[in-house]
Amino acid sequence: MTTRREFIFAAAAGAAMLTRISSALAATYDLVIKGGRVIDPAAGINAMRDVAIVGGRIAAIESNIAADGAQTLDARGKLVVPGLIDVHTHAARAREMAAICLADGVTGFVDAGSAGADKIDDIVANAKSAPNRGRVLINLARTGVTPDGELNDMQRADVALARAAIERHRDTIIGVKARLSFNVAGPSDLDALKRAQEVAGDLPVMIHIGQTVSSMPKILALLKRGDVVTHMYAPEPNSILDGNGRLFPEVVEARRRGIWFDVGNGRNGHLWWDVAERALKQGFMPDTISTDWTTEGRASGVIDFPNCLSKFLMLGMPLDRVIACGTRNAARMFDAFKDRGTLKVGAPADVAVLELREGDFEFVDNYRNVRTGRQRLFPSATVLGGKLVPAQG
Repeated sequence: MTTRREFIFAAAAGAAMLTRISSALAATYDLVIKGGRVIDPAAGINAMRDVAIVGGRIAAIESNIAADGAQTLDARGKLVVPGLIDVHTHAARAREMAAICLADGVTGFVDAGSAGADKIDDIVANAKSAPNRGRVLINLARTGVTPDGELNDMQRADVALARAAIERHRDTIIGVKARLSFNVAGPSDLDALKRAQEVAGDLPVMIHIGQTVSSMPKILALLKRGDVVTHMYAPEPNSILDGNGRLFPEVVEARRRGIWFDVGNGRNGHLWWDVAERALKQGFMPDTISTDWTTEGRASGVIDFPNCLSKFLMLGMPLDRVIACGTRNAARMFDAFKDRGTLKVGAPADVAVLELREGDFEFVDNYRNVRTGRQRLFPSATVLGGKLVPAQG
C-alpha cells in the first residue's frame, strides 16, 4: 500500500519529469515568434498568439509557447501574418530586386510581364535565383514592354514563340500577361486577348486594363475561370464602372464565374481614389492587393507592399480583409503558391511581421491625389523557410 509520503514523492517526480519533457520539446523549436497579434485569414485566426517553427515549417500556434533553447523574435505590439505574396510585381527585372521585396515581408512574388519570349530566359533566371519564391507571367509581346506600345504592332504577339518559351520553363512560367490599354494595344485589344488565351491554354491570363478602346463587358466576355483583371480601379474610358459610376453587371458576373480582380497599384494610370471609393461603396472589394512594384515605384507612390495594403485601410476595408488580399487570396490565385499564405501547422514557415502605426499618413493615387489615413503598415521582420531574414543595411 502506498503511503501518503510515497504518493507525494511520486507525484513530485512525475511533475519534474513532465517539466523536463516539456523543456526538451520546447528546445526542439528552431524559432519562436513571441507575443504578436496573429492574423491568418486562411486559418480563421485573429488573436494574440505565439508561433513556433521547426524544420522550416509551422509547428505550433498557441497562447504561450516556451522557447527554451530556441531563437526568439519579439513581436509584442506587432502583427504576425503569413508571408506576403505579391501577384503583380516586376521584381525579377534585376537579380537584386527580389531581395529588396523580401525585406518588406514579400516571401512570394509573380513577375507580371516584365519580358516576352525574346528575353524571358533572363527573367526566369532571376526569378529562380531569388531568395523568395518567384514565378513569372510571360508578356504576350515577344519584345516585352516597349515605349511605343508593344501590341500596337500585332506581329509582336507571336503565339508560337510564346508557347515555346512556356514549354521551356514550365516550372517557372505560370501564365500570360497582356496589356490592353489604348496606348499599348490600340484597337487590337480584343485580338490581343484572344491571342493571349491561345498562348495560355489552361494557364491563367492576367490582363492590364484601364483606358481601353473596347468596353469592359466585351473584354470580360473573353476571360475564363482563373484569369486575372489587374489595375481594377483604373479610371475611364472603359473602367469597371459605367458612365454613371455604377459597377457593370458583367463585372459582378465575372467574379461569380471565377475571374480574379487585382489592384496592381503601380504609378501611371492604374489607381484612382474615386473609382476605388465608388466600387468599394458598392461592395466590390479587391480579391488581391498587389504593388506593380519597380525600383522607381519604391521611391514614390508604391513604396512597398505594406504601404499598398495600408491604402485600403484608409479606404475603409477591415484589417483582416486587407491582410487576406496579400496572403490567403493571393495564394489561391496561382497553384504555385497553394501551400503558402497561411500559418497553419505544417505549412511552410514564411512569415511577415508588420507594425501597424497610428498617426497621420499621406497616400497618393496615380493621379497625384493625396489622401490622409490614420493607420499605416510598416515591415518589421521577415521569416523565410523558418529562418529570420537579416535586416537590410
